[in-house]
Amino acid sequence: MQFEFATANRIIFGEGVLGQVGERAAEFGQRALVVCGRSVERAKGLRDILKASGVNSQIFSVPGEPTVEIVQRGVQIVRQGDFDLIVAFGGGSALDAGKAMAAMATNPGELLDYLEVIGRGKPLNIRSLPWIGTPTTAGTGAEVTRNAVLESSEHRVKVSLRSPGMLASLALVDPELTYDLPQPITASSGMDALSQLIEPYVSNKANPLADALCREGLSRVARGLRRAYNNGRDAHARRDMALASLFGGLVLANAKLGAVHGFAGVLGGMYGGPHGEICARLLPMVMDVNVMALETREAPHPASERYAEVAQILTGDQNAQAADGIAWLQALVKDLDIPRLSNYGLAQADFPEVIQRAAVSSSMQGNPIKLTYPELEHILETAL
Repeated sequence: MQFEFATANRIIFGEGVLGQVGERAAEFGQRALVVCGRSVERAKGLRDILKASGVNSQIFSVPGEPTVEIVQRGVQIVRQGDFDLIVAFGGGSALDAGKAMAAMATNPGELLDYLEVIGRGKPLNIRSLPWIGTPTTAGTGAEVTRNAVLESSEHRVKVSLRSPGMLASLALVDPELTYDLPQPITASSGMDALSQLIEPYVSNKANPLADALCREGLSRVARGLRRAYNNGRDAHARRDMALASLFGGLVLANAKLGAVHGFAGVLGGMYGGPHGEICARLLPMVMDVNVMALETREAPHPASERYAEVAQILTGDQNAQAADGIAWLQALVKDLDIPRLSNYGLAQADFPEVIQRAAVSSSMQGNPIKLTYPELEHILETAL
């Protein structure tokens, strides 16, 4: 057995730890670029904490998905501004944008030199500018991943900038920052975290260290997601989901994902829509098709037993089988009011292009079994 596990240089977790961001940032220098989401006002408190510790800051807003064009503008600002560090504050979009900008601050050339699929795919040989990841949602775990997912409007695709040197200098995770999230974002981000715990657990690159985090994270989603959705001020539920998100980021960076994310990256690039909602709609269908394919073509297979274990954790029934886990997921998707994929513009006529793109995606290569075209088509038909 061989595996690698790498993550942020340091992780600080707990209610109120945002108050430490100033003193921690000051360890890297006195000039920070704060990369935030659409609401610049939401980052005011963070900037005040930085200022109190002698760290001056400038703001850069990422109003939506982190596109190649937005990040390129940010890179110009970083390179011209003589910044000591980047503080990425927000959801996955802000974190991935800040992470990409930190990488390009120290590596020469342009984004297309290093991007996968649409770019030249050159390695990032120089470690990123120090950056701190502070998530305000509980879903992506992007504060501890080694890649940044960027959208290319020109190519209608999402692609990654990827390197171990992109890992954060510090991940600072404060569950209190998620208390006021609206229900749709709680649902979308929570289902993203759930899919990022299930897929690495059954992937062809699963490893014992990631497995332990997956099991712990799954148990926290099982008891916390509905509670956080129904009562955003439930501190215990928000803590559970913040941990589940963190664990999901840790495991996806060190194991593999699967067909859910293989499809979700393609669909997000082609049609937009919240990544977590797309994952949520696909998750029960992918689990169902994977279980049937494993039983039909590769029985016995370790992933079959793992799907049963997932079901047991989610349902709390030690006798549960994979079918019970699928039913649990279907009920959760309904309870969280997750839209169908047709709401984003997907039509049956688009299936061939979607499947062609998804089949060669990086995430799809981690699926526990290679799915056939009819199986991939069935997943889309059921989720449509």
